[in-house]
Amino acid sequence: MSMANDHAVREAGESSPQTIREAVIAAIAAEMRTDSSVVLLGQDIGAFGGPLQCTAGLLDQFGGDRLVETPICESSMMSMAVGGAVSGLRPVVDLMFSDMLPLVAVPLIQTAASLRYLTDGAVEVPLVVRTRGGDGPYRSHPQNYEAIFAHSPGLTIVEPSNPRDAHGLMRSAIRSNDPVIFIENIFLYNAVREVVPLDEHLVELGRGAIVHTGDDVTVVTYGRSVRSAVQAAEMLAQDGVGVEVIDLRTLHPWDEQLVTDSVRRTGRLVVAHEAWEVGGLGAEIVARVTAECFSELRRQPARVGAPAIPIPWAPGLRDATLPTADRILEAVCEVMRG
Repeated sequence: MSMANDHAVREAGESSPQTIREAVIAAIAAEMRTDSSVVLLGQDIGAFGGPLQCTAGLLDQFGGDRLVETPICESSMMSMAVGGAVSGLRPVVDLMFSDMLPLVAVPLIQTAASLRYLTDGAVEVPLVVRTRGGDGPYRSHPQNYEAIFAHSPGLTIVEPSNPRDAHGLMRSAIRSNDPVIFIENIFLYNAVREVVPLDEHLVELGRGAIVHTGDDVTVVTYGRSVRSAVQAAEMLAQDGVGVEVIDLRTLHPWDEQLVTDSVRRTGRLVVAHEAWEVGGLGAEIVARVTAECFSELRRQPARVGAPAIPIPWAPGLRDATLPTADRILEAVCEVMRG
């Protein structure tokens, strides 16, 4: 096994500086050691090591019985996982890129998400759909479809912004008895390292985190945009503007209490994400917060997201669609005028 692979699948109990990619691999490995019902399904996840080396080292540890190579047919792969989940397994489905999420919508939305409700709780579907998406150094697969799936009751959607959360959220996702979509941002995939405790490190699904404190404006975001929001907050702090940045971590169901408590203190709200503004999660958050905090709001909330066009390939055009630190800063300045 290569040094990179060995680093990614350290034994539980150790701590190590890891990237998001390595932290997720380590989390899957830890759960596979803990629970023999956890299996991994996907395309090229064995000897090849998965797209972007997302399963590196796992075949050596667990063999072909636990890492199931599937045909190139995403809907069949997902249907297989749903069948395994209702039969006692805990499948982790590796879907190469989030652009492909629409291909698994029928078995995931119409079957997996609704089975608990349709059977009055008698049938659970404990599976994780693991995928990679958003803008990244490869300039491919940039479309963000999380809002489509957040519209479907019964699904949990997760997107971590750092390795520590990525590890803890993946372990919690695998242990969940409901289907979870786990999005790993491509831009962040190997961008930073931090120490990740591997001994039963769990991050509760549905809980956000305050990653920068402030009293003037609340910025709600997730994934790569967390870094942009913190950069904007640090720039604004030099001018005496206090920005509180909330990393949702779980996009659905999102931590409404954490967000509304913050907005009641600051009186202002900006929501930022890479996905399209039209019909995006930002629209839902703004609507819910406005309903809950109407009397405390000092200014109409603002959204920062992509325009209503397919995210383009060309770097210059794509950069114009991203919620950069400058765009978030401008939105904060706008809501501060009221």
